[in-house]
Amino acid sequence: MYILYIYSRSEVTVLEIFISNTSDQPIYEQICAQIKAHILSGKLREGDPLPSIRNLARDLRISVITTKRAYDELEHQGYIHTVPAKGCFVAKQNSELIKENYLKQIEEHLQQISELAKLCGLTNDDLIEMLRVLNQENL
Repeated sequence: MYILYIYSRSEVTVLEIFISNTSDQPIYEQICAQIKAHILSGKLREGDPLPSIRNLARDLRISVITTKRAYDELEHQGYIHTVPAKGCFVAKQNSELIKENYLKQIEEHLQQISELAKLCGLTNDDLIEMLRVLNQENL
């Protein structure tokens, strides 16, 4: 685990990034996913600066090329923007984009649930009842 400190607007945000060398997921995708999660959770907000590409690479002990690829992907997806000679910053988030991202994640989880339910012989009614119980416990 590597902890990065993001300094913005008179406050410090602690950003944890876990890099797994044993993961099947490429390192740049691990970085993208974690920074994206920090943005979507609100831990990183619009205008917050990200570490420079070189500093992030140094702190994570990875290639500058890998870090640049992660930032390029985040920028392509609209999560960050680059200001020449100033650095990379969290972009204004479109609430529809955020909602769409969450819906996509829910669909992926539901697909996995559906496959597991078939293996267990559960019906749709069984799944709905499980969801009702879980929702009541979370109230």
